[in-house]
Amino acid sequence: MNRLDGSVVLIAGAASGIGAAIARRCVAEGARVVCADYDLAAAQALADGLGAAAAACRCDVTDAESASGTVDIARQRFGRLDGLVHNAAAPSTNATVVDLDEQSWRRELDVSLTGAFLMSKFAVPLIAAGGGGSVVFIGSQFGRVATTRAVAYCAAKAGLIHLAKAMAVDHAPDKVRVNSLSPGAVATERLLRRFPDFEAANAGLGPAHLLGRIAEPDEIAAAAAFLLSSDASFVTGSDMLVDGGYATR
Repeated sequence: MNRLDGSVVLIAGAASGIGAAIARRCVAEGARVVCADYDLAAAQALADGLGAAAAACRCDVTDAESASGTVDIARQRFGRLDGLVHNAAAPSTNATVVDLDEQSWRRELDVSLTGAFLMSKFAVPLIAAGGGGSVVFIGSQFGRVATTRAVAYCAAKAGLIHLAKAMAVDHAPDKVRVNSLSPGAVATERLLRRFPDFEAANAGLGPAHLLGRIAEPDEIAAAAAFLLSSDASFVTGSDMLVDGGYATR
C-alpha cells in the first residue's frame, strides 16, 4: 500500500525499536521521513538504509531550540510536514514514589511528556500550514493501567494520552488530528535491560497479554501508519491500544 504517498513524517526517537520500525513502514508506504534521535549515529545509519526518502538529525526533545531546529530540518529538506510521531523515551527507573530520586522522575517526564509538548509546539504549525495532518504519541498500556515500581513511566504515559486529547480539541479546526498509540510489551532493546533475550522476555511477559505473547515492533508500526494516513481521517482524540489484550483484564 502507498497510503502515505507524498507525505513527510518526522519521527522523534527513530533510531531503534518502535521508532525505527515506524520509519521503515512509513517509507514503505510512500512517505519521506526525518529520523530524529539523541543518538545521531544510529539515526544516520537508519536513514542511510532507507535511502533518499530519509534524512537524519540529532534531536534533544527536552530542549526547545533542538526541537525547533529538527522541525526546520523537515521544512528545509522536504518542504513540508504532514505527520509527527513522538516516540522518544528515557530509560525507566524501577522504583516506587518513595524510592525514586527526583532526577530520574524529572528525566522520564521531560523526555516523554515535555518532549512531546516541545516537538508538537513547533511541528503543529507547519503541519497546519500544509493543510493538516496527524500527530501520534507512542504511549503504553501503562498509561491506562498501573504496574509495580514504575511511577514515573506510568505518569508520563498517562500524561501523553491526555495531552493528545487536549491537543485534538485545540487543533481540530486546523485539520490536525492528534492521537496516542499504546502498545503492550514489545520486542525491543528496552526489554533486554530486564531479560537476557527476547525468548525470556516473551516467556515472562507474554502470558499477561490475552494473545499470549509480546508484540513485534512492526505490529506497532502498522498501527502508527494507519493513524498517520487518511484511512484514519475521522480518528482524533483517541488512544489506540495495541496491547494484545493486556489492559482488558
